[in-house]
Amino acid sequence: MSTHSEVLAIPTVRTASTAARIAWIAGAVLVAAAAYYFVGIDQGVVSVFGSDTHIHEMMHDGRHLLGFPCH
Repeated sequence: MSTHSEVLAIPTVRTASTAARIAWIAGAVLVAAAAYYFVGIDQGVVSVFGSDTHIHEMMHDGRHLLGFPCH
């Protein structure tokens, strides 16, 4: 048995500030909303790229796979 006391180091954990958390949440919501728009809502008629339907055609099979009506 030892006669001197042993001190255990407790590691400190750095947490993100509230502003950083809000920024990450806002970014995640923005990315999720954009993904939802391109997969679920953009039908090619009201495309953000004009009357071009490339986004619609690229997401077409995924739209049907996820159960979104397309036609």
